Amino acid sequence: MKSVSTETEKRISDIYERNLFQARRIQAEWLADSSGFLASRIDPSTGNPSKRFFDAKSGQSSEPTTNQLSLPVGASNVSPDRLLTLESKHRELGVRSMNVSKPNELQDYKILLKAPENRDIRYREMSWSPDGKHILFLESDMTDVPTRQVLVSEDPSYPRIENHRFARVGEKIESLRVGVIPSQGGDVKWLDLQVPDQGIYLGQLAWAGNSTEVLVEKFSRFRDRRDILLFELDGDSKSIFSESSDSWVESSQGKITGIQWIKNGEAFVVVSEKDGWRHAYLYGRDGSELAVLTPGDYDVIDRGPVDEANGLFYFYASPENGTQRYLFSVPLDGSGSKARISPENQPGTHQYQFAPNAKSAVHTYSTLDSPPVVELVELPVHNVVKVLEDNSVLKDRMKSIINHPTEFLRLDIGNGFQADTWMIKPKDFDPSKKYPVFIYVYGEPHAQTVLDEWGTSQIDFHRAIADLGYLVVSFDNRGTPAPKGATWRRAVFGSLGPLSTEEQEAALKSLGRKYEFVDLSRVGIWGWSGGGSNTLNAMFRKPDSYHVGIAVVPKPQPHLYNAWFQEIFMRDQTINPDGYEKAAAINYAEGLKGRLLIITGSGETNTHIQIIEGLVDRLIELGKPFDYWVYPNRDHGLREGMGTVVHVRLLIIRYLLNNLKPGPSD
Repeated sequence: MKSVSTETEKRISDIYERNLFQARRIQAEWLADSSGFLASRIDPSTGNPSKRFFDAKSGQSSEPTTNQLSLPVGASNVSPDRLLTLESKHRELGVRSMNVSKPNELQDYKILLKAPENRDIRYREMSWSPDGKHILFLESDMTDVPTRQVLVSEDPSYPRIENHRFARVGEKIESLRVGVIPSQGGDVKWLDLQVPDQGIYLGQLAWAGNSTEVLVEKFSRFRDRRDILLFELDGDSKSIFSESSDSWVESSQGKITGIQWIKNGEAFVVVSEKDGWRHAYLYGRDGSELAVLTPGDYDVIDRGPVDEANGLFYFYASPENGTQRYLFSVPLDGSGSKARISPENQPGTHQYQFAPNAKSAVHTYSTLDSPPVVELVELPVHNVVKVLEDNSVLKDRMKSIINHPTEFLRLDIGNGFQADTWMIKPKDFDPSKKYPVFIYVYGEPHAQTVLDEWGTSQIDFHRAIADLGYLVVSFDNRGTPAPKGATWRRAVFGSLGPLSTEEQEAALKSLGRKYEFVDLSRVGIWGWSGGGSNTLNAMFRKPDSYHVGIAVVPKPQPHLYNAWFQEIFMRDQTINPDGYEKAAAINYAEGLKGRLLIITGSGETNTHIQIIEGLVDRLIELGKPFDYWVYPNRDHGLREGMGTVVHVRLLIIRYLLNNLKPGPSD
């Protein structure tokens, strides 16, 4: 049996325990007046983090004043006069007085609303009306959501039982109500959301630019309908935007949720995929469509802020390359075409933390092989005021690690479609020889794995595996959230699993046709969560193409997964029994031929161990040899307990080395 070398063990420890490849980043808390931002930096004299103030005009840092510490944007729980703060406890909503001279010290507490003891109720998303006279809040009632028992092994001899609420596919979900209560206490006004028996989900919940109207964004349970409503406190309501789809209007990523008010609340910007691409639209407060702000055959990856003074709407897009991300702007009145703001000579991924006035931003630029550079910039000209962090130490360290640049490819997967791909070659790569392939898969609608951005897709781990003698690759099939149009993303609607399995195999075969150094007789695949499910699908449905699989916390029985995620893409079993039948990897377990390792944690709260052990029982029933590893009391990320993160990675490497021969063959 092959063991993991001391050198590899050290490298994995360097990645996950010593964090030697973790980039230094800046998390900016912009002040409400846009004069600068607060950020934590390491104090060279003590080695400890301390909060510093960065000036927007110069980028120079200084010790923050008491006033600067009290001005960050986003504290919706603080009253407009900054004298009170909202607090939410289980079954309780209240306000507490603030110490004006010492903002971090809180004083007297007053209960505004208390739920009955027999209801499992929580209050969240509280916000003050602009005049400070009312409080808007969301009530979540979980009382009727089924519970599952979880073993808590604090005492090995006498473990206790906890009951966790869990809304499985088709089961009762939380009941939601939106209320408004006077800030001094009094009767609650409950908004009439017209909730059907199956329940709803809510997106944006906010005051509608004044103290007399509330905006509520309502989604149907299956996320196939979206309504944005205005409620007046006197009881009247109206719809200002609605859309529906045969598949979904909003995915699990939440990219379209919410609107942005402009023109003193007389108009708003809303994002929708109603024309087949994710675009930003300008609407009047009366619900009339005024303009398409981002027309064309490309997607808005995410929205940025509105700069009304300059008449601009900022957004992220990458029309030519679905693995990258750039900042663009368009005229706010819909009169012009998009203009790229991110520098043309910086291909890769750009992120911005904007000042409230959108005149300045903290800009972070990186690629998969290049650590982030963080700058303070002026917009819209993108003038660099100051480089705040260049990660030069990490950049020098990577010179000895990145032996070959990561290669980005587009592989033919049939029917006119191409899969974005990255490939890492071993350090001693010889193109005249053949190498085994190890695939990192996710393949579901929640995430892409092929991104040109520092630190994505467990890339440091995959570089270590490549240097053991493997070609490490990842493919993004249709159904992943790439900016390639709604048709691309919704191709998997109805059944997660079948299409991704076909297109992952098609990409693998395309890679083999493209390069003679690819050894298709030695192929391994692994993934986490949805990627674990697609690993099982590969091993069960395509046993002649995959020889080793490592499935970490998979969901082989999707009907037992949570309603919030699964029902977006597959509805429920009463509506779509065939889709669930075809999606369940457990139903194809008899196809297993290769070596399979399943890894999970007994403390799973996401893909519960019972979902996985149903597959374990099925494989035993079929007489299939496989390996199964359970980490006690670990959750979905397998992070709990000293040494766990490293142990999981070394387990994966050890299994790979012993079941898929590394290195070249003639």
